[in-house]
Amino acid sequence: MRLLRHVPLVAVAICAHGNAAIAQAPDLVVTNARIYTVDANRPVVEAMAIRAGRIVATGPRTLIEPMKGPETRVLDAHGRTIIPGMVDAHAHLATLGRALRTVDLVGTTSYAQIVDRVSARAREVPAGTWIVGRGWDQNDWADTRFPTHDALSRALPGHPVVLERVDGHAILANAAAMSAAGVTAATRDPAGGRLERSADGRPTGVFVDNASVLVERVIPPPSREEVRNGILAAIKEANRWGLTGIHDAGVPRDIIDVFEELAREGKYDLRNYVMVSGDDSTISHYLQRGPQNGLYDGRLWIRSIKLSADGALGSRGAALLEPYSDDATNSGLATLPAGRVHDVAVKALGRGFQVNVHAIGDRANRTVLDEFEQALKEVPTVEHRFRIEHAQIVHPDDLPRFAELGVIPSMQASHQTSDMYWAANRIGPARLLGAYAWRTLLNTGVVIPNGSDFPVEQVNPLISFHASVSRQDARNWPTGGWYPEQRMTREEALKSMTLWAAYAAFMDKETGSLEPGKYADFVLLDRDIMQVPPELILATQVLSTYVGGRPVFQRPTTP
Repeated sequence: MRLLRHVPLVAVAICAHGNAAIAQAPDLVVTNARIYTVDANRPVVEAMAIRAGRIVATGPRTLIEPMKGPETRVLDAHGRTIIPGMVDAHAHLATLGRALRTVDLVGTTSYAQIVDRVSARAREVPAGTWIVGRGWDQNDWADTRFPTHDALSRALPGHPVVLERVDGHAILANAAAMSAAGVTAATRDPAGGRLERSADGRPTGVFVDNASVLVERVIPPPSREEVRNGILAAIKEANRWGLTGIHDAGVPRDIIDVFEELAREGKYDLRNYVMVSGDDSTISHYLQRGPQNGLYDGRLWIRSIKLSADGALGSRGAALLEPYSDDATNSGLATLPAGRVHDVAVKALGRGFQVNVHAIGDRANRTVLDEFEQALKEVPTVEHRFRIEHAQIVHPDDLPRFAELGVIPSMQASHQTSDMYWAANRIGPARLLGAYAWRTLLNTGVVIPNGSDFPVEQVNPLISFHASVSRQDARNWPTGGWYPEQRMTREEALKSMTLWAAYAAFMDKETGSLEPGKYADFVLLDRDIMQVPPELILATQVLSTYVGGRPVFQRPTTP
């Protein structure tokens, strides 16, 4: 009955203009589809009409198709599935752009393979050229200890080399890079960072969290044109996997300037909810500018601040309440001074900004919740929508506090399936009960925006969808799922990368579902991810991606 009430109202609004009815005809009609709208009033429809980049009506074919005018384009889905444009609620666009042009180390299974890939790149560039790579993970090797620089230094004595770990929270540098940076045995560990050292105190080449800056500061920066091209390539890659939006975590001012430049030029085929980087200068600039919503036809939102309270679990930088189970001398790294989250949150609340804080370990999560709570007591704000990014390991006492404080746990389901092989070694079975605890958190009444943290994980958002509903990897391991009681339903998983992501970015009135008035961002799939067996979800292909009713990706048809 709701559907029949809605569509005639739209028809009347069009016909009331008499001869102007043709001018008000849709630009695009999508028909013959199974459209999962994520609209509670009409969750599944056959067709929708789009004008000027926004949806004007959804419903059955018999009511939508007659709205066509002589210039209306028609997309016949041939019975296939359409979902709202997917949104990655925690990603790094410029970093993906950089990763697309550096040495790809993702999936390597040994240190020797790392050296081989970097050596191959060295043969392609002039002597002395800096070589940067990304994606190694010692947990995937037979020897899971951190590597040392020695093999890399022997193979590439004439090239400074810096290789970023897959999580972005550690680097491996060779001797030439450390020499260029002036790093010696006398170099001290910076606050919130750690140099791995040999027994005699010499740096072994691995720099964890804030220590990475010691070497990264001397890497020659890319040109502005290289940055632009990298961002454009990253947007194209995101569109290819069905992403129409991202939440970009921790973006410096110079990169935001490039985003705005490209958006003004009409070259930015993505809706980016930008979290500005957490240094004082950047925060001050954007607080003074004030919240920016839907710039350049809804391409950019700039109204949140990103801080990082600890490191990552894989590099033992996540801040824990008790020491690591596999390193009794180490409880991780607090990368912010006490009170920093509180101070930034108070300033942000006064200017209408959101604060989103990276916290992986249970100590970091508790600290952030404590400081959020204090800030909200001082500046009571109902619609703050503060977020904790990752929220991977949370003490049971702190799990209900997210809902109590109105704090959103922004989580990445693919992190669970990447970490499950070794997480028990890091934190032991007891702490796993509060790790990647989606169902427990959902049951408290929060929403969970989903993401990938790309390029930490692969760009494909269906990896996180599959992980959310199965708690299994791409090989559908383990049987029955890893701690399967924490799974999401498919409806929740779809919301986590559409409507819940939009809510977490104050964009839920503009995006996140396919309903009249919202942007026409949608994805055509070759199979129904809401109904196929879980083991077939990752075989799904994106056939086309639309932003504002315009195709930004179309899969080539095979002859």
